[in-house]
This record gives sequence, C-alpha cells and structure tokens, in this order.
Amino acid sequence: MTAENLFLDTSGLLCAHDETDFRHEKAVEYFRSARRFVTTNYVLAEFVPLSQSRGYDRAESLTYIRDLLFLPRLELVWIDETRHQAAMKLLENRLDKKYSLCDAVSFLVMNEQQLLYTLTTDHHFEQAGFIKLLEN
Repeated sequence: MTAENLFLDTSGLLCAHDETDFRHEKAVEYFRSARRFVTTNYVLAEFVPLSQSRGYDRAESLTYIRDLLFLPRLELVWIDETRHQAAMKLLENRLDKKYSLCDAVSFLVMNEQQLLYTLTTDHHFEQAGFIKLLEN
C-alpha cells in the first residue's frame, strides 16, 4: 500500500529516525514513497521529549527535526488558538477516549487536509477513523 499524502505523527517519525526500530525499514519505505507530508508544530514539539525519554541523543533528534523542515514535500501546519480550542473541544466531547491534545490536533488537521493515512503506531488514529501504517 502506498500513500501519496501522508500525515507524520510523532511515533512514525521516531520509527523513521531510529535505525534499530523493527519498523524502521517500513517507515522509511512509506516516507520515501509519499509525494507529500503534513505534520504540525505540536508533533514536532512532542518528538524531542519522546526521543529523549527513549534514550536517543538530543542533538541528533534536534538535527533530525531541523532537517525534516527543509523537505520541500513537507507542509508544516502551525497550530493557532482556533485549532487549539477546537482540539480541546474534541477532547471534551470524547471523554471515553485517551487521545492526547497532540492527537486531537492531528485529527483536526487530517480532516481539514482530507488525509486518510498516517505514519504512526498509535491506535488512537484508527479509533478516529484514519489508517495507521505501522504496527504497534
């Protein structure tokens, strides 16, 4: 399966970054085959602390994110107050789910951009009706 337009989530970026992850090759394959990527500043903000908590070098993680921003295929969506408040409302309306604020923002952006596929291991994307491309 190939996804021309792909949302990049934190866990998917981590799989693509970490050469020792069992999903690395698959993540890189999806990354290379996509025509366009979309992600948010919330995902990037989440990436560095997640990579640090997993024991990755901080400087390498920062370089990875900085290099990602130079990809012409990447569209970085900056989350403003309106989107932030809409994501908060989504969380309040779905108290039975354990979505993070970053997840809720991602779902909104994916809906706005009409994206179906996401480079992620997070099952919350499936709960929200999207297709996650990497196994847990």
